[in-house]
Amino acid sequence: MSITNIVAPKNNNAAAESGQSFAELLGENLAGGSNFDPPKLNQMISGRITSLSDREILVDIGAKSEGIVSGKEIDALPKDFRVAMEVGHEVYAYVVSPEDHNGNVVLSIARAINERDWLLAEELREKNEAYESMIAGFNKGGLIIKVGRLRGFVPASQLSLTHSRLIGDESQPPEQRFQKLVGRKTLVKVIEADRERNRLILSERAASKEIRAKEREKLFTDIANGQVLEGEVIGVKDFGVFIDLGGADGMVHLSEVSHQRIKHPSEAVKEGDKVKVKVLSVDKDGGRIALSIKALMSDPWSQVEKKYKPGQLVEAEIVKTHPKHGAFAKLKDDSAIEGLVPMSELSDKQIANPREVVKEGQQVVLRVIRVEPDQKRIALSLKRVGWSEYADSDWQPEESN
Repeated sequence: MSITNIVAPKNNNAAAESGQSFAELLGENLAGGSNFDPPKLNQMISGRITSLSDREILVDIGAKSEGIVSGKEIDALPKDFRVAMEVGHEVYAYVVSPEDHNGNVVLSIARAINERDWLLAEELREKNEAYESMIAGFNKGGLIIKVGRLRGFVPASQLSLTHSRLIGDESQPPEQRFQKLVGRKTLVKVIEADRERNRLILSERAASKEIRAKEREKLFTDIANGQVLEGEVIGVKDFGVFIDLGGADGMVHLSEVSHQRIKHPSEAVKEGDKVKVKVLSVDKDGGRIALSIKALMSDPWSQVEKKYKPGQLVEAEIVKTHPKHGAFAKLKDDSAIEGLVPMSELSDKQIANPREVVKEGQQVVLRVIRVEPDQKRIALSLKRVGWSEYADSDWQPEESN
């Protein structure tokens, strides 16, 4: 921080009564020549350093007057600020005493810095503006984030959704929960600023809502069908997956999660995963975005004709049975491909239910009857596995690819 960048706050009494800003009051107080008034207690003034040592700092405050910053006040200065000071630098200072027993005006630069930061905090609260800072530390209840040089506190309940997910549950000690966030930049809003109680309460959540609203507006302006985006999995439900796209959430229906038949999306993704998705449709009025994960994966059916031929024997697992249609089988060497064994191809005998012959989870050898990649269908047979008409081809070695 530049030592000339101490913007002093409003005078608690005079500014409130007059409605003037501190800058206006400071301008009046610093007016030169015959308009110069003697320094007053608790006044903020500007001056130029004329002498600098570890024991005292002399500041020219106008009209051939000098103020003194004592060794105790020098020790109260932030180290980096103290090191940066040089003779000739202009600084703002707080009048601790208009006149001590030696007739000196006693000043405090540290108090001016503190007042500047409280002014910033109060202004941020009044204007409801977001402020960017770095997470400086934590305690058992939340994070410590500095506003200027003031230590602000963000309760765990006021963390952003992103940080809330990262810190885990409350059963973990604070060191494990919050340490991973230290050093990250974040945006906060001031929700309470009380100088007298030295209480500064901040909220990441309030800031993130405002930012997310702007991001949402931009996203719905720019997004288009067919676009490829990257997002984070923030919810896994029976019917699909919710993806945070940065500003708005989109949903991947269960049928669009994977080319494989899955019973639940958690078989393919989990919360926190970063995934690429393709935009299928956008309902700007309803605020809904339909996405697909599998659309960006290679379609296993595109190679099915090269891999499987009618008459070929394949190993498979029965994954589902249907009393009318037959049994669905997942091919062992290509888990994304499922074929159907019709009722008529399960047994030479007449059966009423496929469970009379096979059960879910059973490993079987089947024969390929028909391959229809355009319809994403492959017909299989259990009863033809041992048929003699295929004996010659079964004994022939497979052609190498």
